[in-house]
Amino acid sequence: NIDLKATTASLEDDKIQTSTCYVTQTNYTTSFLQVCGERSFSIDYKNNCFLKDGRPFQYISGSIHYSRIPRYYWKDRLAKMYMAGLNAVQIYVPWNYHEAVHGVHNFTGDRDLEHFLSLANDTGLLVILRPGPYICAEWEMGGLPAWLLEKPNILLRSADTDYVEAVSNWLAVLLPKVKPWLYTNGGNIISVQVENEYGSYYACDYNYMRHLRTLFRFFLGEDTVLFTTDGNTDKEMSCGTLEGLYATVDFGTDVNITKAFDRQRRFEPHGPLVNSEFYTGWLDHWGDQHAVVDTQKVSRVLAEMLSMGANVNMYICTANPFLSVLVSPAGADHDNRFRSVVTSYDYNAPLTEAGDPTEKLLAIRDVIKLFRDVPSGPMPPATPKFGYGFVTLSKVGNISSLLNILSPQGPVKSQYPLTFEQMKQYYGYMLYRTTLPRDLSEPTPLISPLNGVHDRAYVSVNGEYQGLLERDTTLVINVTGRQGDTMDILVENMGRVNFGSKINDYKGLVSNLILGKYVLTDWEIYPLDIDGAIAGRWPHSDSRHPLPGLQREPSSGPVFYTGTLQPIGLAWDTFLKLIEWTKGQVWINGVNLGRYWPARGPQQTLYVPGPLLSTSQPNNITVLELEKAPAHLQVLFMDRPQLDSPVVKP
Repeated sequence: NIDLKATTASLEDDKIQTSTCYVTQTNYTTSFLQVCGERSFSIDYKNNCFLKDGRPFQYISGSIHYSRIPRYYWKDRLAKMYMAGLNAVQIYVPWNYHEAVHGVHNFTGDRDLEHFLSLANDTGLLVILRPGPYICAEWEMGGLPAWLLEKPNILLRSADTDYVEAVSNWLAVLLPKVKPWLYTNGGNIISVQVENEYGSYYACDYNYMRHLRTLFRFFLGEDTVLFTTDGNTDKEMSCGTLEGLYATVDFGTDVNITKAFDRQRRFEPHGPLVNSEFYTGWLDHWGDQHAVVDTQKVSRVLAEMLSMGANVNMYICTANPFLSVLVSPAGADHDNRFRSVVTSYDYNAPLTEAGDPTEKLLAIRDVIKLFRDVPSGPMPPATPKFGYGFVTLSKVGNISSLLNILSPQGPVKSQYPLTFEQMKQYYGYMLYRTTLPRDLSEPTPLISPLNGVHDRAYVSVNGEYQGLLERDTTLVINVTGRQGDTMDILVENMGRVNFGSKINDYKGLVSNLILGKYVLTDWEIYPLDIDGAIAGRWPHSDSRHPLPGLQREPSSGPVFYTGTLQPIGLAWDTFLKLIEWTKGQVWINGVNLGRYWPARGPQQTLYVPGPLLSTSQPNNITVLELEKAPAHLQVLFMDRPQLDSPVVKP
């Protein structure tokens, strides 16, 4: 007995997960089940489209990175994407976010992937899942965990035995978690990407891709729509595609759309047209001009693609801050030289990193209205912002004087420098200590002859700051001192390369340093757990390590400063500006906001989400200034961001 009227009504609502019809006999057919509302998502190669529940379907999607947004704001961002007219979101799963330590998996709190999927489902959004294992995303090492580099000869993104074993173990954890969320199983995941833009990687290892295809099929089933995404060139499409994985392309506003989709057609003669990354903006590196993509171009190209029946994912739809993940999860590029990505993943996106709708978002909604109904009602408003004003900080001390707090386990001794990976310190900072082998009454060159500083090294002798070495940029500085003086070299990881052939990006002193004619040896190497110390409320209220007398005078070199933002009964979003500070890192209430570098630019402010602040208790501010603080020692909380200042080239 079947109520066909109720069945038909249930199929009209995308949010309905199960049919209202029921069957009392067993001799029904597959097509009959589909009429009754059996959930399905597939590719119709004859009519060049996707089929959702047996009907032609076109997705209009936007990328959102749950790993870069505080959990508190997930629902807000998803609601704004839904109200813009999107019917799907595309998400990456960063492996190193969930398995930062080998064998220890974390899917709680801000890493609760299934909660995010549930919120998207409740909002009415389907999901296009991109679980990697490599994701790029301007994320540290493209999402690959740095502990892979403990195998010194590992060939990443290939059929290398060590790499394949690690990938297989990770996917055996991840994919069973997401399988219940497949659309055909009652969830909202309609398709799953295998790897990411693999054609842009030099290895072009089809055995590796075949292995991934086997794993994805084993854990997700034969009927799941699996796909690849590659850049708009023949070479990238050739190396990135594989039989059994639907080939899609990505491109922005500056290409010939017809030619781009013709290229997809050469590799996928039948099936839906798909632009998996339509670039609505672009990333910034330190030292770049702030990237801007014209709203009218975005609207025009989006309308043209939708009119062709293409499925489009906008990358990226909502901008994202970098917050307390891997000290800073920003990655880097290395073409002619190493270039680190800025803290803010603003991307000139339709939604700002604070979740504010922009004119670009409203223009996109106007385009979508031409092709499908969009939800009625107003766009959710921007979250409230407040400028809390100036806070004056005090000096805590330089890093060399705080090693008992920041490196309680003490140093590792080694004749020659060890890398971060050899020390199992994957992110942040390490301090290398040795002694001067002879008197240096005249300035003497300290040289990194093999460009072995990855990525910046701050050099002090007996606590006096001497200067810095920088990868690809500054390979020699002069130092002075006496035989036996202590030389401390603080090395900063500025983010591992996330794209291209140089993702095996080891950090620290990766080769010897030479002082005059001497190779420096006999090192003491201190791994620094700065995040852990500050999360434990140091330097504000750790009774085990009482602060020395705080000072108002700034110093040169790596120095900690601290202060408090007094509560005023509000916990609204705000933006922190460090006027005349040089370069460093900021924590608010134990949460790492990321890097600042105003002189290099373009980013001038750090986003502070309101939920990080207390309405009733003093809010603790900790700053690690690496070079030189200003005399005023003030920081400013503003009610708006500044991401596009004039740039001083390195």
